[in-house]
Amino acid sequence: MFYLDLFRELQKYEVQYVVVGGIAINLHGVERATMDVDLVLAMDEANLQRFLRVATELELKPSLPVKIDSLCNAAQLDEWVREKNMIAFCLRPPSKTAPSLDIVVRPKVSFETMYRNRIEKDIGGIRFKLASIDDLIALKTDTGRNQDASDIVALKKVKQIARGK
Repeated sequence: MFYLDLFRELQKYEVQYVVVGGIAINLHGVERATMDVDLVLAMDEANLQRFLRVATELELKPSLPVKIDSLCNAAQLDEWVREKNMIAFCLRPPSKTAPSLDIVVRPKVSFETMYRNRIEKDIGGIRFKLASIDDLIALKTDTGRNQDASDIVALKKVKQIARGK
């Protein structure tokens, strides 16, 4: 299964990441469909090189006609964010039925903040590093997307229930 393979490889290569998006929402206890995996990575050279090893192992390819190592070029990413409104660098596995992997390149909450606030969950011996509920809410605030507004309401309910315990 792609999800488990991905997180097993991230763990194996010691990639620093935080799960954001639908999977993080699910793992915090909110039911909602998602068709991709959204990650924020530490964007330092060493971490990106470890991530590229994971991408190679899983045969991930960019969805756009660019080289995968473009992810390591900060100036190129900044240009794409500025000129093309890029939010994520999308990678696809070989299987047409597997979900895509989106690397959020310039999140509004810094990687360092999300990593410091992360929640770790163990599922089947694999550690998942999730953005905290508060960081997910901050990421989803003022995006103009209906799904994000709905996620915020659901995450606030989960937070309220957790406080009631």
